Formats: sequence, structure tokens, C-alpha cells
Amino acid sequence: MSNFVAPEIKTFVAWDYAVFAALFLVCASIGVFFAVKERKKKTSKEFLVGGRQMTCGPIAFSLTTSFMSAVTVLGTPSEVYRYGASFVLFFLAYALVIFFTAELFLPVFYRSGITSTYEYLELRFNKIVRLAATLIYVLQTVLYTGIVVYAPSLALNQVTGFDLWGSVVATGFVCTFYCTLGGLKAVVWTDAFQMIVMVVGFVTVLIRGTTLNGGSAKVWENAYEGSRLNLFDFDIDPLRRHTFWTIVIGGTFTWLGIYGVNQSTIQRCISCKSEKHAKMALYLNLLGLWIVLGCAVFCGLVMYSHYRSCDPWTAEFISAPDQLMPYFVMDIFASMPGVPGLFVACAFSGTLSTVAASINALATVTFEDLVKKGFPNLSEKMSTWISKGLCILYGILCTSMAAAASLLGGASLSIHGMCGGPMLGLFTLGIVFPWANWKGAIGGLLAGITLAFWTGTGSFIYPAPPAKSIPLQLSTLNCTLANGTEVLTTVATTAAPERPLLADTWYSLSYLYFSAIGCLGCAIIGLLISFITGPNKGEDIPPVLIKPVCNPFCFWSESLKTSLWCSVRHDKQEVDFEKNLPNVIANKAAGDDTLKNINRDHERHFPGYNPEENSYTNITRESRL
Repeated sequence: MSNFVAPEIKTFVAWDYAVFAALFLVCASIGVFFAVKERKKKTSKEFLVGGRQMTCGPIAFSLTTSFMSAVTVLGTPSEVYRYGASFVLFFLAYALVIFFTAELFLPVFYRSGITSTYEYLELRFNKIVRLAATLIYVLQTVLYTGIVVYAPSLALNQVTGFDLWGSVVATGFVCTFYCTLGGLKAVVWTDAFQMIVMVVGFVTVLIRGTTLNGGSAKVWENAYEGSRLNLFDFDIDPLRRHTFWTIVIGGTFTWLGIYGVNQSTIQRCISCKSEKHAKMALYLNLLGLWIVLGCAVFCGLVMYSHYRSCDPWTAEFISAPDQLMPYFVMDIFASMPGVPGLFVACAFSGTLSTVAASINALATVTFEDLVKKGFPNLSEKMSTWISKGLCILYGILCTSMAAAASLLGGASLSIHGMCGGPMLGLFTLGIVFPWANWKGAIGGLLAGITLAFWTGTGSFIYPAPPAKSIPLQLSTLNCTLANGTEVLTTVATTAAPERPLLADTWYSLSYLYFSAIGCLGCAIIGLLISFITGPNKGEDIPPVLIKPVCNPFCFWSESLKTSLWCSVRHDKQEVDFEKNLPNVIANKAAGDDTLKNINRDHERHFPGYNPEENSYTNITRESRL
């Protein structure tokens, strides 16, 4: 029980619910609009990848919104409030992630003509690797989506009185509704609208909070005095929760694992009408990520300035750190009905976009990797209806998983991160190392997941020592005392139970290194197994499936290039491979109907190459005919 008298914080009123409901209404309307507009285009490709005719602008908005969920909207300001603004260093990690995605992974995926990223794994390795990766992706995405729906709903419910399960069900229903009706185009354009709502919500909170706290200069001064502006900590200790190295290196691996090779990202990139548009969408998305990150970090500093002498978390006015942001909003907008509803709309914009992108990606992966393998001769009309049915199925499943998330807690989110690292290692094996074979891919994937889950599970059972993640000083000096209780100035801690040897070393690694462990473990073990069992021969691998990243470093020696790429014809232009890839696929398929279908997709895709732009351009079926 709190030793302080909590100030009266109002709950939601009718105007707040009206603003929040308007967000859901607009999102549903976008789905209806595209359902009517695209009613004559009944192919599954139109539904799942927008006919591959999207432009860079809406895709960039969509990517930004989908990966800045409500967990980010509520969690990042709280992180800055408690630990300082070093979180802003993620702008470096984001830049590295976008660079590697645009220059390493995207060209391979785009030129391969795939719809599901896991099609690549069958082209590069075999169907066993593809199936294993698909099942892992489905599991991690369903679990992650459940926590994305549940966590913000719980935080907002406990502070604003907003109905918990009502918001969970409404989120699942609306996302499923516009995904099923409008397909990828509805998801992308709804995300663009939600990006605007998210930024407007952040800016509204920033303007009001900054004004109440004496202006930006005063906020900056208070943050400096409270040690919130100590950004650069170059301590190389991997056990420290956040340092320059854990954020830049660990953060890059973490985000590459859940972003760079994620079906949700790649699916929207390959929906662009050309490779240049896809790359431009990624780089514009980087600007959006920086904007949202900057808003969230400054919100945390404004929040600290406001509560620097009466911390609601230490004073136990709230029960969890992720409730700080909604508590702050309800506090500063107490006299402005409707504005708290705008912030909730901001938070749920992130939730809606993430859930919708997950549903669409899950439907695509399931259809391309599972349904088409069992039923390769489905008609286009039937394929479209099955795709819509999968959207409904995953919408119900992800909404239901929110209930399980209430029992699993943060485990769901960590499972998503721990699976992302090994998946990154698996795709890196295929794209960067030509000599990796399918046995190495399977062995590496299993090793990477084992390492990542071992570390992650150990960190749950034996959390890192408090000394490695102590929040900065939080004061309750000006809080109103109850019953003459002495003032608390720091967060109370309890004695730790007995811990095994690994608890203070391996299990105490920064959570940002989980993906790095999984990725490196997968790549190293995969390469070792490949060499032991006999590495792949370069002439058996279509060059379009390999990215020669070592070429710039081996410019002085053609023989070294040839040696490193195991006889893969890396010196050829991709346009020369248009004839080779279908043949290799046909030989490798050995009668496999699924690969024959992929072959036909490639034959349709390759004529889109534009040699003048050195880029591939998707062309419509009418133009192709």
C-alpha cells in the first residue's frame, strides 16, 4: 500500500471514447473502400501483395507504424524517464538495420520473385528448411501479436479506466475486418493514416507537457540536473543493460532479426512496383523511425521534468512503469476532455498497425508455404477466398492469444526476440555464404534457437543483478505524505535468493544480445556442419540467391572472389540469370509441384528487369500479356 496520498486522476469521459471510436471507424472504412475499389481484382497476388504496384510513400508510412507498436509508445518514454535518454542511440541501430535490409537482404528477395520470404529458403536449401522456418515464424508472430494487443490495453485500463477486454476484442475485430476486406492495400493505407495519428498524439503531449513545465529549455535543464542526458556510456561490459555498445551492436542484431528478414517487412517491400521504390520506402521509413523515436524520447524527458520531485511509480500511485505515460496524459489533460482519447488513439494506432501487418503476413506465409504445397492447382478465385479465410482465422487466434499473454506476461515478447536472431542467422547463411548446405541450415537453426532460449529462459528465472540495471534517482520529496510516513528517495530492493554460477554471467547478459547470440550461433554452427557434411558447389546455386558482399573487399583479385564464392558466377549481371534460375529450380524440384509453381512465378517476374535503371520493376499482368 502506498505511503503517499495519490492526486485525483480523472478517467475516460464520453469525448475520449468518441475520439477513440473515430480511429476505429476510419480504419474500418478504409477496408471497405478497398474492398469496393478492388472488387474486380480477385487474384491472391492482388490481395496478399497489392498486385506488386505500390509506391514508396505509403509503404514507408506502413513500415514505420507497424514496428512502432503501442509497446513503443508506452514503453520508450518510461524507459527514458527511469534510465535516461541513452535510448536515443537506437537511431544508430535503426540506420544500420535499414542499410543492411536495403542493400543486403531486399535485393535478393525482390529479384527472386518470391511472395513469402520462406520461399527463398526452399530455393536456396530445401523444403525441410522452409517448413521449419515457417512454423517458427507462425509461432513467434502469434505470441508476439498477443502481447502487443494485451499489454497496452492493460496499462491503459489500470490508469484511464478504459475497458480492458473491450479494447482487446475491438482491436482484433477491426484489424481482422479491414485485413479481410481490403488485403495488403487496406493494411498499408490504414497504417499511413495511423502514422499521422501517432505523430499528432505525441506532438500534442509534447506541446502541453513542455508548456506546463516552463518550456523546452527548462525541460532540458531539469533533465540535465537529473542525469538524464548522459548518453554515451562506452563501458564494454555485456552485462550492463544499456550502454553504447549494447544499443548499437545488440540493438542492430535485435532489429534485424525482427525487421530485416521479417515476412511483414519484406512482403510490403516486394509489393512495390520496382526495387528502387522498395529501397526508397526503407530509407524514408528510417526517417519515420527517427521521428517517432525522437518524440518518444523527448516525451520521457518532459515526463521526468514534470514528476522529478514526486515520482508516481516510487510513490506507488501506479503499479508498473508502462503506466507512467497514460498516467501523465490523464494528469496534464485533466481539464481537456477528448485529448486523452487522442493519446489512446495514438497508442492503439501502433497496436492496430502491428496486429494488421501480422495477420496479413501470417495469412501470406500460411497460404504460400503450407496451403499451396498441399493444393498446388487452386484456382485464383479459390486462392483469394482461402487467403481471406486465413486472415479471419489468424485474427481470431491473435485476439485469443491476448488472453494467454495475460498469463505469460513478458515471455511472449522475449520469445519473439529470441526467435528473430536464429532466423536472421539462417537467412544470412543462405545469402552470404554460398558453401552452406541444407544440413548446416537445419543444424544451425536448431543450435541458434537452443542458445537464444537457454540464455533468455535463464534470464527470466535469474534476473540480472540490480547493479547492472538500477534506474536513475527518482524522488518523492514533494509528494503528499500519508500518516506521517518518512519520504522515500530511491526504489526499495530486496535480498536476492541464492543463484547458480551462470546466473551472474551468461544469464545476466543484456537482453539486446539475445538475438546476436542466436544469429551468430546459427551461422557458426551452420557453417561447421556444412563443411563437415560437404559444402555446396557454387555452380548448383543460382547467383540471384547470393549477395556478393565480399566483392568490394576483394577487388584486387578475381581468383579470390571466385574462391570465396565457391564458383558462383558472381561477376554476371542479374539479367543474365533470367534463363538460369528457372532451369536450376526445375532441376532441383525433381518433380516437386510447389517448386514448379515457384518457377512459373519467376518466369513472370524476370521480364520486369529494367537495365537502364539497374532495377527490377513489377509489371501488371495486362502489360505482360
